[in-house]
Amino acid sequence: MGFEECYQLGNVTKTHGLRGEVVLFLDVDNPQEYQELESVFIDLNGKLVPFFMDSFHLQGDRAIVAFEEIESIEDASELIGRDLYLPLNRLPKLPKGKYYYHELPGLQVFDGGQLLGQVTQVYQMPNNNLLAVDHQGIEILIPLEEAIVHTVDIAAGKILCTLPDGLLDVYLDQKP
Repeated sequence: MGFEECYQLGNVTKTHGLRGEVVLFLDVDNPQEYQELESVFIDLNGKLVPFFMDSFHLQGDRAIVAFEEIESIEDASELIGRDLYLPLNRLPKLPKGKYYYHELPGLQVFDGGQLLGQVTQVYQMPNNNLLAVDHQGIEILIPLEEAIVHTVDIAAGKILCTLPDGLLDVYLDQKP
């Protein structure tokens, strides 16, 4: 299984006790949806390696986990800082009108009915997430805010937005 077929669930933050348990941080909206988790993939030097759980105890957005074959603090220490992944098909279903950021690349973006271009990437920033859109070979960044992005229709492959006055001009004025 490759990274493109997975999403990042969280990471290993530290060891717990002396018997090889670790603490996982679950970077998800609703950690309770993962209480029945039996395995995860861990990024070990650029490869996703499956790890199966002997125990999983959820505490808020953290979980204390014992992995099979990890029986010492030394073995557990090697997992600290490693990212956790699950297959995309394990993502919880979202209510209608909601979407995951990984679903946005490839969608066509329209401003007032006019095609701007295709989403190439979503930048997740601390204060504002941004859609990167290829507009005639120029990357434009559109704030992913309700006031600007009105409709995201994954099935139709469209995003409808209303750009603030002058936003597109900022990018077009820099054209060589």
